[in-house]
Amino acid sequence: MKILLAEDDRDFGNVLSQYITMSGFEVDLAIDGKIAWEKFTASKPDICVLDVMMPEMDGFTLAEKIRGISPTMPFIFLTAKSMKEDIIRGLKLGADDYITKPFDPEALILRINNILRRVYSSVNDDYTISDTLLKFNTLELVCSGHREKLTLKEAQLLRYLIINKNKMMSREDILTEIWGEDDYFLGRSMDVFISRLRKYLSPDSGIDIRTVRGAGFILEELNT
Repeated sequence: MKILLAEDDRDFGNVLSQYITMSGFEVDLAIDGKIAWEKFTASKPDICVLDVMMPEMDGFTLAEKIRGISPTMPFIFLTAKSMKEDIIRGLKLGADDYITKPFDPEALILRINNILRRVYSSVNDDYTISDTLLKFNTLELVCSGHREKLTLKEAQLLRYLIINKNKMMSREDILTEIWGEDDYFLGRSMDVFISRLRKYLSPDSGIDIRTVRGAGFILEELNT
């Protein structure tokens, strides 16, 4: 999932972008409203996180332009203000949420995940392998009776492996499909996600994520 993050405070924007990336999302960072609009039109994201007070174009104006061409695009406002009028204006524009600075980045991640689940949960999207059930819409994993709450990126990766079970999926294909590009540093991130999934799936003795050295991974269903 791709997030457009529009934040004119460069230091805060970089920190927030890194945190969001570590949580499994792809981030497109813009330092003013004009650049954010250009990035949005060039590559439509799945959700927008918009600072209200920005040079060139403020967050409210940017949101109006976005909604003009993408009426269902979800977005969250970030602001240092707490004035009632601003909150009302943002909600009237159709904002899915509104966060006042300073805030804990983890709170933003939780809100992003909640919105994405709500927006993209219209289709029943359950996947089963061996004694494991992935409920993609709610990001829940039930593995031999053990329940785990997954991040969106963990769920996307596991869904991709389940759909392609018993096939060797190359590192390049996985990175391109789930992260959007084949990159060394994203590859290191993928290895971390694979390790997490192995831990989550360990209660089910009927499946295993096997590493094909130098090539990729196979999610094997052992009891077939």
